[in-house]
This record gives sequence, C-alpha cells and structure tokens, in this order.
Amino acid sequence: MNPIKNETIHFIKIEQIEVLNPRERNEKVFAEIVESIRLVGLKKPITVTQNVTGNLPYQLICGEGRIKAFKALGEIEIPARIIDVDEEEALIMSLVENIARKQHRALDLLGSIERLSDLGYDKYAIAQKTGLTPDYIKGIITLLKSGEERLLYAVEQKRIPLSVAITISKTANNNLDMQIALQEAYESGELKGNQLLQAKKVIDRRQNSSKSLGYGQYQTNNKVSTNDIVRTYQKEVQRQQIAVKKSEQNQQKLAFITGALMRLRKDEHFSTLLRAESLDSLPQYLNEQML
Repeated sequence: MNPIKNETIHFIKIEQIEVLNPRERNEKVFAEIVESIRLVGLKKPITVTQNVTGNLPYQLICGEGRIKAFKALGEIEIPARIIDVDEEEALIMSLVENIARKQHRALDLLGSIERLSDLGYDKYAIAQKTGLTPDYIKGIITLLKSGEERLLYAVEQKRIPLSVAITISKTANNNLDMQIALQEAYESGELKGNQLLQAKKVIDRRQNSSKSLGYGQYQTNNKVSTNDIVRTYQKEVQRQQIAVKKSEQNQQKLAFITGALMRLRKDEHFSTLLRAESLDSLPQYLNEQML
C-alpha cells in the first residue's frame, strides 16, 4: 500500500463514489454530523481510491457519514483525498476504519471482522489490524460461523462475556429455545459462571438421552423457559448434595466396620474361630484398610 505523499484535496462528484462497506447509522448522531457540516463546513475530507474493477471511478475508504451528510445538504461534490491502493487493501482499510470508530454499531464491528476472516486473515492478523485480542477474534469468528448473531450482539453490548456466549452456542442439538433461556438466565443474574455451565451440562445430558427438563417424555418442540433452566440447576445441586451426604454416611459406616474388625482381629479367640471356619482371610480392600 503506497498512499500518495502530500496528496492534493480533490472535489469529486458524490455520484462517482462507490461505497465498499456500507452501514446503517444512528439517526441522532447523523443529524449532528449534518448540522456541524452545515455550520462550520467539512473539517476532514473523505478518503477514496481509484476504482479499477467497478462501474464508478472511485471507491470510498473512509467517510460514508460525511458523504450522506453532504447529500442531505444538497451538495453534489465533496472534498476527497485520493490514495493509491488495490481493491483488497481498500476494503481492509474501510473495515479497519469502521472497527476503529469509537461509536461503531455492534453488528458493524462483527460484520467487519467476518469480512476480514473471509478474506483469509487469521485471528492474529485481524487482531493486529483492529487492536483486539486474538482470543477475542477467535471467539467472535466461531460465533459468526455458527450464525449466532443474537449472542454476538449480546457480547458486543457487554450483557454476557464472550466465553459464556460460546458455551451457550454449543447447546446440544442447537436448541434455540434452550440457548435463549440460558442467555436470559445469565443476563437476569439467576445463574452465573459455573452455575450456568453446570445447568447446561445437565440439560445437554438429558437432551442426548431424550429426557425432558420436567417429567414425561422429552419433546423437541417443548418451549423451554428461564425458570426451567434455573429449576434444573437447583435440582442438580440438590441431587449432588444428597449424593455427597450419602457418600459421607457410607464412609462413616465403613470406618466403623473397619475399626470393629481391627479390634476383633486382635482377639485370639475370634481369630481361632475364623480359622476353624476357614474364614481367616479378609477381602483385599478391608485387609489394606487395617494395615
């Protein structure tokens, strides 16, 4: 990429500019841009490059909002910097420009990352161009390839962490109702962190074994609610607590039996009785406990 040094500002007809990476805009922000340009003029020219393959003479790299504002003000031409880059570099510059904006829309950011990925850039290259971490890029691409726009939007709105979104997206049988219920359970604060992970494991296990969250035969068209998810987690916690209690009780019983046998083995009359009945050996596990 070789931008022209000391480039001259050109006045270009707006109708001659192709927008490579169009996006929707916040109406309030756009109105402020229009009013600013109307009052003080354009502070920064747009950036374009020569369009070699398209139908229009120029491709836009940066400045779509300014172009729309000029159109809204009835202008025909707009000041522009012309730089010398190829089509792919122009697209990349446009995508990176969108990502770098302080007030980008979440879906614009996601779309830009996806297009960079489609161009063959790996998570490290995208991270270097965007200032995001490779792990974040990897997670975003994973969700994009799975078509998880709803979860991606929640991540970008900081309603759920990326790691949680990826966990939810891997629900057994790609059950959308289940994913929505898990997301709502997390966002409402009813299940957090490891709680959500445990609930999902139980749900996946039951789905894979064709069991419902409640009673009766599992039906794939059953509507699953957040309450179902929370209730499933609570039941699993209770089940685990009961299992732990039973285990502790069994350990106590085993300790009592082992102690009793140890005392009996020291009794010569009891040992003589066992030998007479050919019962002078113990199971290996019990024998090891009494060593």
